[in-house]
Amino acid sequence: MAANNRRMSGKKGAQVGSGGQRRKGLEGKGPTPPAEMRKGHKKNRIANAQARQTARRPAARGRGGKGTSEMVVGRNPVVEALREGVPAVTLYVQQFIDNDERVREALQLVADRGGVHLMEAPRPELDRMTNGLNHQGLVLQVPPYEYAHPEDLAAAAYDDGEDPLIVALDGVTDPRNLGAVVRSVSAFGGHGVVVPERRAAGMTAGAWKTSAGTAARTPVARATNLTRALEAYKKAGIAVVGLAADGEHEVGELPALDGPVVIVVGSEGKGLSRLVGETCDFRVRIPMPGGAESLNAGVAAGIVLYEAARRRG
Repeated sequence: MAANNRRMSGKKGAQVGSGGQRRKGLEGKGPTPPAEMRKGHKKNRIANAQARQTARRPAARGRGGKGTSEMVVGRNPVVEALREGVPAVTLYVQQFIDNDERVREALQLVADRGGVHLMEAPRPELDRMTNGLNHQGLVLQVPPYEYAHPEDLAAAAYDDGEDPLIVALDGVTDPRNLGAVVRSVSAFGGHGVVVPERRAAGMTAGAWKTSAGTAARTPVARATNLTRALEAYKKAGIAVVGLAADGEHEVGELPALDGPVVIVVGSEGKGLSRLVGETCDFRVRIPMPGGAESLNAGVAAGIVLYEAARRRG
């Protein structure tokens, strides 16, 4: 009978014992969660309160985004960029470089400015970084530009108790023209420049240099769609004035320049695109007795900005 019981003990079914509960109890419950996640803990209550406050806030408006990092290559371009205050992250210097006057000036400018990393690199590494360009042993890394949102420009003007004075560029692809416009906006008390996200000049090192340092205090906003950005300005009560050779109004006769205004400048040659031109409230022309067919964006913007600043003054 005992042998039979032993044979029966191998059958499946309920067995007397802990059923593994004791072993599972010894395994524990894993690592202790942080205080912020433990119910009833003071830090958990604070975290929950902060989450509720965040949920009540309105959604943050999207920013204009960042540009791309850029490399300034060559001894003269690097020195000129540093002289003009172009933002920089790192100055790469080739190992065993011939130490001439430009190299010494670049090193001194970096030392005087502070906040710029100085890295020594072998020539093959600089060749790789610059895709084989003639870097002459000096490469300056420029950080991505942080663009504003188009609505930020008008908001900043109203916060200062002023009517917005903004320039929008339509189809301007030369960074030097963008830099010249930024310089004019700064000179005549404007509140910023708007550029399209695609097929347009951005705030490169060339634009920074042409702005002669004014880009540090004059914001540039980037619009995903320029036409929609202009329509948003119109809904906010800001007049949109486009420059065109065949404009219906002369720049000196337009009352809209007295108040909040966005001045839209097209590319040299093509002018305003069709959709942007149709979005403008007014199209104005600049009289040119000398017979020139067109002006570049920087000059045209400067003339209209001067007229607007004169009236406001």
